Amino acid sequence: MPLQHLLVIYLIGTLLVFLPSFGLAKLFAKAGVPSWKAYVPFYNTWVMQEIAQRPKHWVFWQFIPVVGWFITPGIFIEFAKVFGKYSFGQHTMAALFAPFYFPWLAAQKDTRFVGPEAVKRYHKAAWREWVDAAIFAVVAATLIRTFIFEAYTIPSGSMEKTLLVKDFLFVSKLSYGPRIPNTPLSVPFVHNYMPVTNGKSYSELIKLPYIRWFASAPKRGDVVVFNFPAGDTVIHAEGFESYNPYIDIKRRAALGSREDQMVLADRQNFPVVSHPVDKTDNYIKRCVGVSGDTIEVKDDVVYTNGVKQDPPPYSELNYIVTVTAPALDMDMMKNEYDVDFDKGEYSATGRPNEYKMLLTYKAKEQMLKNGLAKSIVPDTQYGYAAGDVFPYDTLHRWSRDNFGPVWIPKKGATVQLTPENFNIYERAIRIYEHNDLQEKNGKYFLNGAETNSYTFKMDYYWMMGDNRQGSQDSRYWGFVPENMIVGKAWMIWFSWEGGPRWKRLFNIVK
Repeated sequence: MPLQHLLVIYLIGTLLVFLPSFGLAKLFAKAGVPSWKAYVPFYNTWVMQEIAQRPKHWVFWQFIPVVGWFITPGIFIEFAKVFGKYSFGQHTMAALFAPFYFPWLAAQKDTRFVGPEAVKRYHKAAWREWVDAAIFAVVAATLIRTFIFEAYTIPSGSMEKTLLVKDFLFVSKLSYGPRIPNTPLSVPFVHNYMPVTNGKSYSELIKLPYIRWFASAPKRGDVVVFNFPAGDTVIHAEGFESYNPYIDIKRRAALGSREDQMVLADRQNFPVVSHPVDKTDNYIKRCVGVSGDTIEVKDDVVYTNGVKQDPPPYSELNYIVTVTAPALDMDMMKNEYDVDFDKGEYSATGRPNEYKMLLTYKAKEQMLKNGLAKSIVPDTQYGYAAGDVFPYDTLHRWSRDNFGPVWIPKKGATVQLTPENFNIYERAIRIYEHNDLQEKNGKYFLNGAETNSYTFKMDYYWMMGDNRQGSQDSRYWGFVPENMIVGKAWMIWFSWEGGPRWKRLFNIVK
């Protein structure tokens, strides 16, 4: 963790215990303690624990980064009790508004010190016990979710069959370092929209810059959860959001699409919503390229820095398969090769012994080894292989199956801006790194000054789905900046398809 980040954390912790001091000083005097002690940060909380006869080791917990911010309100609540304040409202004020609550409490004529013995004789109502326990559980779960691990559900088939729809994962926040929320004022356990009202689940009243503790970079081959790079602005309507990104709709509308033009014109039914980085939709893909790499895709095979990369064992691709058997047994195909006829994962082409099949790399190799298949070739006609891909210009005639080469930006590295690469790096420079970048008459202007180069401030990554022909990934929206990395997919803790998939439970994601 950079020293400046640590200093900011402790500055916030110091302010939390110092700002209420003006009220605490008068309350210390009422308790028979010199008032000056209230003005010494952290020593004042030690004295408060002495007065309340509560465990003094709580004070040391205050020095644990961020966790200490949640310990301090607990100390304040215990201190309020020795002045006879036991109600839920009083404790809420002490915990959340201490700089205002304690001066107010000290100014009340009926405020008197009742001591710790009176606190021991007080018994909470049953409902208070439940409320206090619930609040503790929410705070503890929020800390775990923010800094250690978070549950995630696979919503689509873009990672099949490495990960399946309705696999439930634990995502490790520690693998790449926990990221401090950009929007700390948000409803616990809700990502960006409230489940009933459908309104935003967060407030941007307080916005924090990108901070990551104990940062570690994703590695090639990691399965990574990240915030959707093109999700900063979305259309908040069913069938849109990250599934049909706003930036794509704008581009198609500019090219003359009447349907997209109508969507953009109808803000009532298709409202446009902006999200901060940490509140864009979560995506999960495999990292196939890290900062500084050059990535190229040839016939659905990834090349990193010119070296061919073997696909993950359970990655899927559509093939044309010529088999040796006159007929295929459905049970055998499902059990031995994980190809399900009922799901449409293979079908006859109409030519003798020829099938279209959605196979994993492992199943393909096994089929050839066992002699079931005479030949297996990629089905390049599947889907929209020739459709528009990043960077959506007329210069780069790339496709989903044949893409690049493209260099992935690296922090501190400088790129020369040219007509050939301007569209590739423009969004990263302008949107992700917050610069005013313009091209005028063949010249480039960065924040108003003419330039012919740019030095990147962040590391970037290239993400692709294991279902190579059925994935919306970096081939469509480009680079993933480091500030959008959420965590590493760690373990499948549950899986469901008409019932539990018992064999997938507690599998480590590879």
